[in-house]
Amino acid sequence: MNEERQAEHRGDWRRTMAIPVLLALAAMLVAAVLVDRQNQQIAESDLRSDALNQISVIRAKLEGHVAGNIQLVKGLVAVISTEPDMDQGRYAALVDNIFEEGSQLRSVAAAPNLIVSMTYPLAGNEAVLGLNYRHVPAQWPAVRKVLETAKLNIAGPVDLVQGGQGFVGRFPVFTGSDDNRRFWGLVSAVVDVQRLYADSGLLDPDLGLDISITGHDGTGGTGERFFGPDLSDADPVTATVVLPSGSWQIAAVPKQGWGANPVSTWSLRGLILAAGALILFPIVVTGRMIRERHDHIREMGVRESELARLTRRLNLALAASKVGVWELDLSTNSETWDERNNEIYGLPADGTPRNHDHWKQAVHPDDRERAEASFRAQIASGYYETDYRVVLPDGTLRYVRSAGALHREPGQPDKVIGVNWDVTEDVRLNDDLRRAKQQAEIRSNDLEAARIRIEHNALHDSLTGLPNRRYLDEMLKQHAADGFHGCGSIALLHIDLDRFKQINDTLGHAAGDAMLIHASKVLRSNCRETDFVARIGGDEFVIVSSAGSSNEHLHLMADRIVREMRRPTRYDGHEVRFGVSIGVAVSRSTDIKVDQLLVNADIALYRAKALGRNRHEFFTEALQAEVVHTKRVADEILNGLENDAFFAFYQPQFDAQTLELIGVEALARWNHGDGTIKTPDHFMDVAEELNVVAQIDKLILEKALADLARWDAKGFNVPRVSVNVSLRRLHDEGLVESLRALPLQPGRVAFELVESIYLDESDGVVAWNIDQIKELGIDVEIDDFGTGYASIVSLQKLHPRRLKIDRQLINPILDEPAQRQLVASIVDIGKSMDIEIVAEGVETMEHAEILRGLGCEVLQGYALARPMSRGALENFLLEGRHKLVG
Repeated sequence: MNEERQAEHRGDWRRTMAIPVLLALAAMLVAAVLVDRQNQQIAESDLRSDALNQISVIRAKLEGHVAGNIQLVKGLVAVISTEPDMDQGRYAALVDNIFEEGSQLRSVAAAPNLIVSMTYPLAGNEAVLGLNYRHVPAQWPAVRKVLETAKLNIAGPVDLVQGGQGFVGRFPVFTGSDDNRRFWGLVSAVVDVQRLYADSGLLDPDLGLDISITGHDGTGGTGERFFGPDLSDADPVTATVVLPSGSWQIAAVPKQGWGANPVSTWSLRGLILAAGALILFPIVVTGRMIRERHDHIREMGVRESELARLTRRLNLALAASKVGVWELDLSTNSETWDERNNEIYGLPADGTPRNHDHWKQAVHPDDRERAEASFRAQIASGYYETDYRVVLPDGTLRYVRSAGALHREPGQPDKVIGVNWDVTEDVRLNDDLRRAKQQAEIRSNDLEAARIRIEHNALHDSLTGLPNRRYLDEMLKQHAADGFHGCGSIALLHIDLDRFKQINDTLGHAAGDAMLIHASKVLRSNCRETDFVARIGGDEFVIVSSAGSSNEHLHLMADRIVREMRRPTRYDGHEVRFGVSIGVAVSRSTDIKVDQLLVNADIALYRAKALGRNRHEFFTEALQAEVVHTKRVADEILNGLENDAFFAFYQPQFDAQTLELIGVEALARWNHGDGTIKTPDHFMDVAEELNVVAQIDKLILEKALADLARWDAKGFNVPRVSVNVSLRRLHDEGLVESLRALPLQPGRVAFELVESIYLDESDGVVAWNIDQIKELGIDVEIDDFGTGYASIVSLQKLHPRRLKIDRQLINPILDEPAQRQLVASIVDIGKSMDIEIVAEGVETMEHAEILRGLGCEVLQGYALARPMSRGALENFLLEGRHKLVG
């Protein structure tokens, strides 16, 4: 019997032990799988962290290199904006400094007017010279983006004209001040692709990562991939390369993939098996103690029940800690208050019996009747809740919320059991929130008023109160969208004050401000209520009006404004006068192009000023044709400068007594694309507007010096060469330095200055340059003397080497004795000041005889020799014709 019980006991023990063993095995299996998976995840996380650290370094290097290159080029852009007329030599010297910084720059090209005219280094990049971005479809979208945004744009990698690939940063270049900023062109910096990759660590053979980069042209992760393989299906780590314009996204995957090291994986699995064995052993040993464990579990169940009961009591105590409990006997009005309730009403918790009168005495007098009525009315329904104020014995005011429920038991009087809790802090908080809301609303109203003021100030001129340029632009955009309120016609009057600068210079800026205010009132009073008047800067205004079916009312309006502005006004006891020039442009098309309309009005204004000011001019097709012609000639001049189409013609100069050759005058000629040779009267006015006259002067001087050296080598006797120098070149602070670099021989070169330059110019730079020119051994000659406003004092101040009498004074001497006497007087003045006299425009030998008799020392004109090319002059000298002119 005992054996059977022991066997049954062993069976019970085995059955009991089988459960924990199976559970342990299952737990071990789950734990092994989880640990193995966690190991794989940790390994992958470590690989991802290492990969991310590596590409973060690469990202930082890419950003640093790109930002460094951009910062270098920004300095060059700043210099170009101040020196828009620099040549290739000056440009190469500047860019050479950039390349010395050890950057990844491959080349830097400058493209005034979007045509590449300068590049560095020149060797290897000759193919890019003359490139017109407008004709390169692959690069035009990026260029157009720079033009539209007026900001830096980084594109690439792109195929380069000079071969290879590069990232191209295009910088817009503007000249002039902020108020008169003009677009000059682009500076394109090419960053070498392979050098950038190598310097950033992308090509490191020990990298251990497969890397790809997306975001062609800075389009970020959604853009086109331009480096490395497609890793989109390999769950790569990524990093964003932030560029000055746009971004790239780097993706990386380890070359061996994301899997953990097999050796470490199997080592871990061996450890898991060993740990499982160690776990099973104690389970088997402790199996015999399962019965005791069950006893302990039953004992723990009893303890848990006791713990739950104690927990409920504790929770009740915690809940009641801030709530006062009370009980009211409705039949006797006696109440029972707990300690917390006494504390709420400011009464001692000394066990003193309480009644309803204690409560009434504690309630604030103003709330007492309402609280009592609320209690009687609500408790009849079985439940009540209300708020009221309590005045403590020390005078402290407290807010209380009270709630109660009617409790009825058979044979017992009705009772109300309730709770009270202090809500003073909540009430105060609500009051604070209410006050804060009121203050926020007041502040919001103040901010809205400030916003309205700021918006008004942003759109209006602070001096005159008129709309400003920003307001004008927004208004014109609106008119372009709705076709000027649907009527499809619009007129722009561009107004510029004449003689305004003189008012500022003589009476001060306060007077100038007063005149601007006066002008704004005149404009406003002579416009219709529906017209828009704006001050767009300085002394410029714009009126926007409807064009109507004819220009009559615009003529009348412009005439009124010109007439009113010419009337004198007084300021600080002074009578002030000024006028206006007005350019008018009209559009009667529903598709209104306001930008072009502004340009047309500006062109008409320019024409009004050119015709004498104090008038108005309408933009016409003829004026448009003239502008187009001027633009075409300007483009052809710029192309001619780029293609070396300007060269020198030479007109010989002869000794008046012996008729021996004593020099030549170098005259600019333009080998036009149509096969003709253009003289200065065909291009010099446009060249002056383009600010390239100084460049032409420099080019002619260099060619003249080269030809002079050629003639010396060939044995031709050309004693000196005279070249023209423009006013703009005399303003160049670097003129003298550039002349010192030329092979100048004292007395062999003369600079011809027109009369208006040296007589009217008071600029210190010009005076200093003329003095330095003389010190270099360059003779100074006065050209076209007699056509300006010369004075003896100015001649004494300059003391030129030669004086050239203008042909207009020479031609009439054959028939007009008075004119001959005038020339004789000029000769006498020159001789008295030791100035050599040159007569130009000698058309006949009779002119030569008379001028010789008058004392002229040098003769120049068609009667002796016409202007000729270098080769023709060499033949002229070779044949000895210069000795036979007499």
